[in-house]
Amino acid sequence: MLPGWLPPFVLEATQAPEVEALHGDLLRKWASSEVWRLSYGLRSVIVKRGTGSQSSEQAAYQRFVIPLELPAPQLLYAEGGVLVLEDVGRVTLEQEPTAEGFVAAAELLAEIRTAPAAGASEFPPERVKELAARIGRIAFDVSPLTEALADLHAQTPSRVVHSDYVPKNLVTDGLRWTAVDWPLAHLAPHLSDLYTLIRDAVALGHDRGPIVAQYVEAAGADPFLVDRQILVGGACFCLRALDFVVAEGLRTIPESVDWIDPLLAELADLVEQLS
Repeated sequence: MLPGWLPPFVLEATQAPEVEALHGDLLRKWASSEVWRLSYGLRSVIVKRGTGSQSSEQAAYQRFVIPLELPAPQLLYAEGGVLVLEDVGRVTLEQEPTAEGFVAAAELLAEIRTAPAAGASEFPPERVKELAARIGRIAFDVSPLTEALADLHAQTPSRVVHSDYVPKNLVTDGLRWTAVDWPLAHLAPHLSDLYTLIRDAVALGHDRGPIVAQYVEAAGADPFLVDRQILVGGACFCLRALDFVVAEGLRTIPESVDWIDPLLAELADLVEQLS
């Protein structure tokens, strides 16, 4: 049964005569997010409703995706926390986690990171201490991360961070790859997106080298700086993930309690590497 919050625009987008004529596939349903694919004949759209941290996707489109022409689904309609988006494909990198797919995702990320975003970093060095205090479970010194992040701010400009650049959010139609799910996008100089991409690839048995090499070549980046950006980005990812779990996840995703200890261990290892 289709949800009652669907906007009338879905009929215009799919050219369905009535809501009852639509075919609906529920793609995700969490306490903070619900996503459907709605289709009528050969026409389909993605409809999303988000709350909490998932409610800011429209703002991310207005700030980053639309003006910078980032590789994301076209926003067709947005009102009251409900978005109607272009359907960019039915296969994700999570469903078909090939080595070639991860390399293509690295090239896609280079396109995002070389877009000339304007504005100050939204993850300054002082944010490390702020998040660590809010999480309240970190028993080790995070000052090496603060110092490394400060160095990155001096060495390289802040660019768009997708902030959930993982296989489930990388979609292909067989011809092109697209990044979906942008509510957490922000500006920062680190490469947490490349870190999470590599993290998942390595967990699946793929080599890290070709992914990093593709990013470096496509972005025209300094490989030594990229390695540092990946390390710092990984630590920043862990901090943000822990903050989400403590502030929101324990309520909206009960199983996220099991993420805390592994994330703390991962963060400790990354900070030690930065020392």
